[in-house]
Amino acid sequence: MTSNAEAAACVGEYCNYGWNEVLTHMSPYGWGYFGIGLGLGCSVVGAAWGIWLTGAALTGAAVKAPRIRSKNLISVIFCEATAIYGVILAIILLTKVQTKELADTLPADWENDQFYFAGYAVFSSGLSVGLTNLASGISVGIAGSSCALADAQDPSLFVKILIVEIFASALSIFGIIVGIIQSNNADFPTE
Repeated sequence: MTSNAEAAACVGEYCNYGWNEVLTHMSPYGWGYFGIGLGLGCSVVGAAWGIWLTGAALTGAAVKAPRIRSKNLISVIFCEATAIYGVILAIILLTKVQTKELADTLPADWENDQFYFAGYAVFSSGLSVGLTNLASGISVGIAGSSCALADAQDPSLFVKILIVEIFASALSIFGIIVGIIQSNNADFPTE
């Protein structure tokens, strides 16, 4: 709670009394762009983390069995796909967010609830895809490192573990489908 003395000291236009006021008074465009940034950022971090896990194991295992270097690069490609899915979703979501100049000239009967719903929908879509791609990138990296180490020991295990890696990569596809569904009804003002 804010005391009367604290409220009296806060006289500026941008004075906020707490996080509740900050989060409830944030622009729908802010929510939308924040979700797009989180989705893209988490997707790239997931891909980088997976590439780091796979690359470290691949480099170490290639010392013992140099033959695995080229065929295990498929694991790195699967990790990079999670970042590409994040970029695809960011492009889709950016097409939903219209320019702010249009919002300044809204008619008096415009539904602000729909405006905020659009911001929240784009935010939740970006957040869910970003977290899904983060988890998928890490799981593909772990499966890729296991694939490299197992292939160095026994070449017949490569295809078997690669199937597990494909299933880990499919999490990203499920995430982007859910993100598209979440943002499907996000309508920012256009007139």
